Amino acid sequence: MMMENFYIALEIMGKGMLGIFAALGIIMLSVMAMSKIFKK
Repeated sequence: MMMENFYIALEIMGKGMLGIFAALGIIMLSVMAMSKIFKK
């Protein structure tokens, strides 16, 4: 029972980390695109 809860929690934490890295990637790509568009 305890290991089953641990695996469920691990899956939820994995999805959260994937979401964080996806958001960071989107922010990084948008900053790179804006720096190319609005170059001084």
